[in-house]
Amino acid sequence: MYQASGLNAVRIVREAEVRADRHVLDRLWEEPTTFAFVPSNLALTEDWIVASLALIPAEYRREHFILMTSGSTGQPKLIVARKDRAERLAAAIHVAQDGEPAQETIACLPLSYSYSFVNQWLWAHHLRRRLVQTDGFTRADELKAALDAAKEAMTCMVGIQVPLLRQLFGTHRFPGVIRLNFAGGRFPQEHLDALHEIFPNVRIFNNYGCAEAMPRLTVRRAEDASSAADVGFPLPGVELRAAADEQLEFRSPYRAVAVIEGERFRPLDDSEWMVTGDLGRAAENGSWLLLGRKSEVFKRFGEKISLPAIQAAVQRVWIGELAFYRETDTLGENAHVMVLAPRPEREQLRAILAELRRDFTRPHWPFRIESRDQLPRLPSTKVDGGALSERGGVTVEWSQQY
Repeated sequence: MYQASGLNAVRIVREAEVRADRHVLDRLWEEPTTFAFVPSNLALTEDWIVASLALIPAEYRREHFILMTSGSTGQPKLIVARKDRAERLAAAIHVAQDGEPAQETIACLPLSYSYSFVNQWLWAHHLRRRLVQTDGFTRADELKAALDAAKEAMTCMVGIQVPLLRQLFGTHRFPGVIRLNFAGGRFPQEHLDALHEIFPNVRIFNNYGCAEAMPRLTVRRAEDASSAADVGFPLPGVELRAAADEQLEFRSPYRAVAVIEGERFRPLDDSEWMVTGDLGRAAENGSWLLLGRKSEVFKRFGEKISLPAIQAAVQRVWIGELAFYRETDTLGENAHVMVLAPRPEREQLRAILAELRRDFTRPHWPFRIESRDQLPRLPSTKVDGGALSERGGVTVEWSQQY
């Protein structure tokens, strides 16, 4: 059912075991022993897992759980959290997302992701709701059947799945889904009309956080703002602030209590401010606006470039995927390359260029627009930033001339 790590304390449970029998998690949650939930899509050896778990002090080997994540580099990180804190967070999210009418949740993301683990598995366990597991968009027929059978259901997605929704299901409607949450990337604000057509009875929420927050910091109803950058107000007890360099920092009573990274165990003090990795600022009404990751905001010819703002403009006319990578142009200036997937038709490319010219001066435009059949991804399904600049399979659709 599950496997001891060799530490006589921390247990290891793998995604495949949970997929076969989700009650494995129910049993582990009710036991005092700390457990580690290992994703199937991270290339981790048994020796690496055991060696990392061996770093955990004795006081963390009861009433805790451990999730594993990776950043854009693909380097694994272990997030250690307390069960009681996570239950309080699941209850706070439930209120913020007006979740009481929802009687079940349909999982179309791996449950080992902190987002779906807390927002769906723990929500279902703690609030005694039904959990429907699927393999997501890798088994579109199975997912469609689950959504068709939904009754007063909640589900969680990431923004990059919206094009798949439209491509696979077209205008098919799923009236039984009444709550739809997005997190783990840019909120698809420009696709709300299409989402309401697919889910005619739904309320949609923009959720923001990070793995160390376990994972939620803010929630907002989609209709409460017109910009994807607006992530709403902090959950009760959560504090946010923008440092002098606009780095967004937080304190939270729900957050993780330790991380293991680079062969080092680091406890987290509740009094310390932690960086989220994003730049942000407070709006006049007290909600929070994301400016992008630190690497996504830079100066070019003296102008401040925001890749999320450029992405928002392009996605008004482009329903496929897009990503960026950075390079230095022929004049020695910081520049960015936009990568589209799948390859655009000529009229689609013209619409993208028209949108860029309408909203931005020339320094904001991509140095090049490239296309691929599909974006390269890490085992965690995040876009592989390092592979974006590799030349194999790339078509240059447009470039600036100097």
